[in-house]
Amino acid sequence: MTDTAAMSKPGFFTRLANPTRYLSYSGKILPWLGGLSALLLVVGLYMAFTAPEDYQQGVTVRIMYVHVPAAWLSMMGYMVMAVSALGTLIWRHPLADVSIKAAAPIGAAFTFLALATGSLWGKPMWGTWWVWDARLTSVFVLFLMYLGIIALQRAMDDPVKAARPVAILVLIGTINIPIIKFSVDWWNTLHQPAAVVRMDGPTIDPSMLYPLLIMALGFTTLFFFLHMVAMRTEIWRRRVASLRRASAREQKATARPVLAE
Repeated sequence: MTDTAAMSKPGFFTRLANPTRYLSYSGKILPWLGGLSALLLVVGLYMAFTAPEDYQQGVTVRIMYVHVPAAWLSMMGYMVMAVSALGTLIWRHPLADVSIKAAAPIGAAFTFLALATGSLWGKPMWGTWWVWDARLTSVFVLFLMYLGIIALQRAMDDPVKAARPVAILVLIGTINIPIIKFSVDWWNTLHQPAAVVRMDGPTIDPSMLYPLLIMALGFTTLFFFLHMVAMRTEIWRRRVASLRRASAREQKATARPVLAE
């Protein structure tokens, strides 16, 4: 049987996503991924601190090397949850809801970091810590969506029962992602338009662009490192909870004859 035929067999991707196999594969990948993330962040920070200052923003432009990657990761983290939500609702992927639960706190942390660094950057540039313009407001709504998803997950003791409503809430929240992306084009806001991902190419000088890209790559590998660790932790947590429930049922079953006597 060819590899293509094997992949087309029902249950191939389910077998590939077996929690035990995931634990085995991720355990081998994590040291390399963590090392790569640390290396990229160290190199990126060095390049960021040695990059030239902006002629208008001065030294405050260095906030960009944390703010922009954090903002990218806030949206990417949510899209990871959206894909996982489809895996829960459509393909019944055995690790999809685990992925959502693992990604939500990490995405919320990056979103908070984007909001905090944006305020620090906005004060000297705009003269205010916060304005309710389209970009800032939509990112704040994203942060609230993360918190709502986390709250819904924790409100239900059974993760299996929580998987479907959480997945539906995640998919509803995806409508906010294009609003964040295109808000600076659709409305007149204080926030500057895109300077890196543009049809006509980046408008940032290469001396600033390269450190920014390395920092973004370092943040991305850090996200996936943390996500894999969190998924492993959630798998083990569920296994321990399952063993405790089984042990409790066994104790009740053995206690009944004694009580009858």
